[in-house]
Amino acid sequence: MLSFNSNVMKKYPYKLIVLVLVMLTTACTKDLNLNPLDKIASSNFWKKKSDFDKALAACYASMQTEEWAVLTPVWDCMADNGYAQHNTGSSQQIVEGSISPSTGGWINAFYTDGYAAIGRVNLFLQQMAAYTGTDFTDADKKKYEAEVRFIRGYYYWQLYQMYGDVPLVLEPLTLETQYQPKAPAADVLKQILADLDFGIANLNTAPYFQNSGHACVSSAQALKARVLLFVAYGNTGTPNLEILAQVRALALQIKTQYSLSPKFEDLFRDAAQKTNPEIIFSVNFLAPNNTTPWDMYYGDWLVVSPLQNFVNAFECTDGLPYGVSPLTNTAALFENRDSRLKKTVFVDHPDFGDGKVHTPSNSRPTGYGLMKFLAPENIPYGFSTLSQQNAVTLRLGEVMLMYAEAQNELAGPDATVYKAMKDLRARSGMPELPAGLSKEAMRERIRHERRIELAFEGLRYYDLRRWRIAGEVLNNVKDGIVPYHFEDKFYTWPLPQSEIDKSHGVLEQNPLYK
Repeated sequence: MLSFNSNVMKKYPYKLIVLVLVMLTTACTKDLNLNPLDKIASSNFWKKKSDFDKALAACYASMQTEEWAVLTPVWDCMADNGYAQHNTGSSQQIVEGSISPSTGGWINAFYTDGYAAIGRVNLFLQQMAAYTGTDFTDADKKKYEAEVRFIRGYYYWQLYQMYGDVPLVLEPLTLETQYQPKAPAADVLKQILADLDFGIANLNTAPYFQNSGHACVSSAQALKARVLLFVAYGNTGTPNLEILAQVRALALQIKTQYSLSPKFEDLFRDAAQKTNPEIIFSVNFLAPNNTTPWDMYYGDWLVVSPLQNFVNAFECTDGLPYGVSPLTNTAALFENRDSRLKKTVFVDHPDFGDGKVHTPSNSRPTGYGLMKFLAPENIPYGFSTLSQQNAVTLRLGEVMLMYAEAQNELAGPDATVYKAMKDLRARSGMPELPAGLSKEAMRERIRHERRIELAFEGLRYYDLRRWRIAGEVLNNVKDGIVPYHFEDKFYTWPLPQSEIDKSHGVLEQNPLYK
């Protein structure tokens, strides 16, 4: 349910966007009816372009919500990569298959925080359409509209893939419109693509690393490619080739503007992120007033502990599986292994060399900690850590894997598929894939590469679901701290019961959870 006085309204930051919910009655005193001219209110905001700049910043700030920024590594703990020892987002219930409409955690937060962000965008668009000031050109308006619609497309994409049918709200809610029914998932998808296509047509054409943190054409292209890649597999796991052809075309366009970061770890280090040629979009932070606890969460509290099966999935440097390769050394975890392993996982403690060592305050339930997002300059990690590391949302490495996956399904493992895989693996010192692979064998290698390259970037759970192999994979995890159980109904989540209860019967629960 989308209530007028719900969390959507609570999320708006004071002095950036203020909504007047109910006008005071005539019974109020004269003093109470006076506008507080020393404060920002709806009556004295939206008066100049700088107001829209502040409101645009507030729309981007909605993406800093933890589940879509610093806690994205926990998404992999709903898959077969890791364990969230603090049950962050109710991830343990999701893994166990014990979720219900009342579970809470991310079952609730994805929905309410998603609509909070969409509410900001809808208000922005309404006010911009009504604005008549001369300091805001038509070109400015289109660019600003494209940016906020990119954000709205992102959030509807999250709602679409997690819940399916959801309310489609494109205007600010009122007392009369606060109760919204679900729209068919197909209509939600249509709106997502419309928002992203508007972005492709109107955003800045410069690459993201030249665009000061603003979404650009390639950002919208990359998100659209990810959406279409998910949609292509439908409910069967058999890809729609026409849709994959669109993914391929988008990937080819994006690749002309970006190059791989020379160092894998630089993607996740603040000092190298701002001008990194691989990053296509990220959620931005800026110390000292706008920080994020990457180092404390993963380097000290150990919110995420990688599973043994994930660690074993990293190949040896000869390209053969660990345990099969003659280079396997069970006494030295990182010796002769894909270099991404050491840059993703630590054993006893984060150790960057040169005395840059931190001893975590929490235990390692699986024996491992998450190294990927830690920065040596912030040691010792704790409450005083002021990290401004951005959350990388879209990057070229993923786009190259999108291309390889689409092209392999369309034409088999041709030279361009091999090249994409070669280029990506070469950064980590890994050899080329063996010649003569079948389409099926290459498919498995691409899926494996996605798991390794994009580990804990929030994509593994979605990959297993879009390939329709979530049950096959997750029900065979033997090294989890909690038992795994996945059944087909979990391909979509239940709507939060609290929203159903507030809807006066308008919002209906997903059928499998009634």
